[in-house]
Amino acid sequence: MSIACDQAACGRYPLTDVVAVVDDGVSPFELAVACEVFGIDRSDAGVPTVDFAIASPRPGVVRGEAGLGVVADHRLDRLATADLVVVPACGTGYRPGPDLVAALEDVVARGGRVVSLCSGAFVLARAGLLDGRRATTHWRYEKEFQEAFPEVDLVPDVLFVEDGPVASSAGTAAGIDLCLHIVRSAFGAAAANTVARRMVVPPQRDGGQAQYVESPVRDVEARTLAPVLDWAVAHLDEDLSVAVLARRAAMSERTFARRFREETGTTPHAWLLLRRVALAEELLETGDLAVEEVARRCGFGSATMLRHHFTRLRGTPPSRYRRTFGHAG
Repeated sequence: MSIACDQAACGRYPLTDVVAVVDDGVSPFELAVACEVFGIDRSDAGVPTVDFAIASPRPGVVRGEAGLGVVADHRLDRLATADLVVVPACGTGYRPGPDLVAALEDVVARGGRVVSLCSGAFVLARAGLLDGRRATTHWRYEKEFQEAFPEVDLVPDVLFVEDGPVASSAGTAAGIDLCLHIVRSAFGAAAANTVARRMVVPPQRDGGQAQYVESPVRDVEARTLAPVLDWAVAHLDEDLSVAVLARRAAMSERTFARRFREETGTTPHAWLLLRRVALAEELLETGDLAVEEVARRCGFGSATMLRHHFTRLRGTPPSRYRRTFGHAG
């Protein structure tokens, strides 16, 4: 599932006055997402206009990533009238000052909304706005976020989470999904579709972050079993039961299973599933084989089993994965 949303909250909040907050380290992409979705006048296409502004805790040039320089026209007092405040990514180490924390708290206290894009969730967490709430962030920062903010209910493998007046998106482009969701809940599907069409992006994506995680198969330091593992990877389309692998390793099944866990940290079944899904990803990305043939070459036996395991581990079915990442996609 791509969205964790409090459906009762949808449409509850107005969308007339939007402010994006920037400071040193701001990500150009996430800031641009807020500007593109909320700051462009599309009234000629029937989309309601929004009073959009960029604010910063201090005057002068804000130094963003990749050499970007931003001069915000407003200070934090501009948040006093905003019904939506967007906090783009400023890096996981950014710590909001007391003035910014107070301004964000005030937005929520008077019935407004605050949303973060990507690592902007760290700002909201440090401001205390996520305590006891569900939230998400980029998959790369999940462990760091959980360790730093155990009081936050981190929801992995979703594109965005909405919990009452506070929402957060996953990495980079997931910010587009959240911002379009806000437009959809405020102005309806037609307005969101119009904005998406102008941006040349899908109005609503399916799937979760799992399909974007690099290297789903973790490398292991196998010692005595390395030759068997290499052989198995080259024969994923064959029967690779524990009995078969144990014979290949010249061990009893019990000894093999124990040694396998010692050297890889997992079971033969789990290890093979990840390898087979990784091969399926490669075949779906680089070729046009039928799903049934992909399933056979990966050792799943049937398209049904491939769909089951692929969807469970990667958060999206094989056909949709191909449309997203395939050469023809």
